Formats: sequence, C-alpha cells, structure tokens
Amino acid sequence: RALASASAAEAAALPDAPQLPHLVQAIADAKEQGTFKAERVISSPQRARVSVEGSSSKVLNMCANNYLGYCDHPELIEAARKALDTHGVGLSSVRFICGTQDLHKELEAIISKFHHTDDTILYPSCFDANAGLFEAILTKEDAILSDALNHASIIDGVRLCKARRMRYEHNDMAALEAALIESRDARVRLIATDSVFSMDGDVAPLKEIVRLARKHDALVMIDECHATGVLGDSGIGATEACDVLGQVDIINSTLGKAMGGASGGFTTGRQDVVDVLRQKARPYLFSNTIAPPLVAAATKAFELLMADPAPLVQLKSNAALFRSRLEEAGFELKPGNTAIVPVMLHDAALATKMAALLLQKGVYVIGFSYPVVPMGAARIRAQVSAAHSEADINFAADMFIESGRELGVIS
Repeated sequence: RALASASAAEAAALPDAPQLPHLVQAIADAKEQGTFKAERVISSPQRARVSVEGSSSKVLNMCANNYLGYCDHPELIEAARKALDTHGVGLSSVRFICGTQDLHKELEAIISKFHHTDDTILYPSCFDANAGLFEAILTKEDAILSDALNHASIIDGVRLCKARRMRYEHNDMAALEAALIESRDARVRLIATDSVFSMDGDVAPLKEIVRLARKHDALVMIDECHATGVLGDSGIGATEACDVLGQVDIINSTLGKAMGGASGGFTTGRQDVVDVLRQKARPYLFSNTIAPPLVAAATKAFELLMADPAPLVQLKSNAALFRSRLEEAGFELKPGNTAIVPVMLHDAALATKMAALLLQKGVYVIGFSYPVVPMGAARIRAQVSAAHSEADINFAADMFIESGRELGVIS
C-alpha cells in the first residue's frame, strides 16, 4: 500500500502529457469536409442482407468483398469448427518457432495447385505479404516499377525497400516500357501492379505487361486480392482471365475477400522467391501464424471453388445486370467488367449523403473520398456478390436510381 501511494504521488507530480491540437483539428476538418469515416456496426453474419445498428430491418449489403458468398457458407463454418476442436484456437507462435501445423502446409499446397505455382507462403494479411516482399528480395542494386494507382500496401512495401523506385502512369504501357529502358542498368527490375484496382475496378493489361517484362528481362509481381475467386472461368484470377497463367513470377493475394472473407494473405510463385521470403520476410518472421480455424475455412473455400465454379457465373451475371441498370439510368460509372462498380459523384459530402440515404432505403454502401481516392474523385463503390439474387440486384439498382434523382445526381 505504501509503495502504491508513493507511485500515485509521483504520478500526480508529473506534468500533463502534451496536447495534440493538430489531431483534434484534423478530425474536425474531416467532419466538416464530409470525409470523416464513421463505422457502422453489424450484428449478424456477413451475407447478402445484414443487420445494422440503427436500421429497423435487415439491409442489402452492396459494399462487402464477399464475392462468392462464402462468408457464411455452412461448409466453411463446419471446417472452422472442426479445426477448432482438433487444432485449437491459435498457436501463440510465429511459423519458424512452433507455429506451423499440418493445416498450414495443406493450405499452402492447395493455393499453389490452384494458381499453378511452385510454392506458397502464408501471412496474417495480404497487406503483410506486400509489406514483406520487396525488402526481402531486392536491394539498392535493383529497381521497382510500380503502377501509379497501386494499393497502399504495395506503396508501403516499396517504401520499406532500398531498391530504386519508379512509378509509371496507370496502365500506361508506353510509360512502363520507357521506365524499363531507363532502369536497364539495375540488377533486377520488378514490375509491381494490382491486377484489379480496388477503387476503379479496372484490370491491368497483364498480357502486355508480361510481354514487356520478357522483352526487357524483368520480373512481374501482381496483387490479386480483388481477382482471386472472381476472374477467369475457374476463378484463378486475372492471370487466367488475361491468358498469362504460369507466366507471372510473384502473386500476392488474400483469404479475406472471395475465399471465405476471414483473414490471411499469401505470396505464391517461384520457389526461389518463396524460399527467401520464409527466411527474410519480416511480417512472416515476426507475426503470429494464422489461426487454425481460419486456415481450415480457407482451405475449404478453395476446395469448393475448384469443385464447382457455379458461383462465378452468378457473380458475373449480377455484376453485368447492376452495371447495365445504372448506366441506363445515367449514372457515371468507371468502366470495367469486375464485381466492383464505382459510381462517380466527385463531391465528398454528396457521396456521404447519398450513402446515408441509400441506407435509409435499405441498401448498405459507403461513400469514398480523399485520401482513399484522389481529391475530386469521390464515389460510392458498389460491390456485387454471388450471394445476391436477381431481385436483390434490381432492388439495389432501383434504390440507387431513386436516391440519385432525389439528390440531383441523375435526372
């Protein structure tokens, strides 16, 4: 007691912690500009219709990455339950100490089989996969050529690396070739790009990127987070859809979107790259292994898709219908043929206001604005799922059209 009293007295004698008025002002500015991100609370499983606090009835979810509808699939839930019983909640360890179970090796093997690659390494997230890649395999003797609209995780991963950084304009193949020529003195040149760009929903021209890489003796790395389980006749991703299967050196992707929606990421590709990542990638070496129930659920997701790609057909049909309905109504959409449908509004406050109005009408979407997207490029990013019925898609389109007319977005 005496020691506790002395400690309390010492603490009371200390000056107050410094104030951070710039942070208070940053939040105030975000609220005034309509860019403040409030988190809505869901009290149900992730599915086509969800329960959201503040809504009297379930609302249609049009903003999840649940592309195949696997988030609440009974076979994934059962696989997770079984692993919980047989392999426990977690491992309290990184992989190289005592954090590798047979489940992890099985998942890495099925991902490699799915992608037609040599080997796979798992991470807690694809953000970690991107953060750990570049520093582990490149040095100041090398060069990275990165698309201007790459995901923040690629940008951050590149920043951690000492390789020369070169940015080419979005999907501009002439600019990419010019950068390849300019960097010809580098030991290794690595072209890094998203395959599907998450905010615009467009696809990188992978066939041309691979051609340029081979012409200039460079490597190719792609982030397939919004393509795995979405693109290609088998759902393999953009490598399949763009006819470059087996020609991309490094593929990073996620288990947190189409493939069950839990968490986890991976790098799959060349054996030499994966071998070095196991030895040097810091997020792999210093992060706990993925929990066994999540690993088992992800493995089941790959098994389901490889056995029956029918959800892909539904997903593509839903995306085409939703896009056509909004285009016919006069909305400005970013062009594309993926499950991401960006509805361009250009004004941050308007995007937030329209998203709130849509929620009142039973459609859950989010307005995106700076710094998530460029200034003046505010939008609502709608995302379609195989879990949506045709009636769901038409309802969502009807509510978009009704809200757009009320707010003067369309006539």
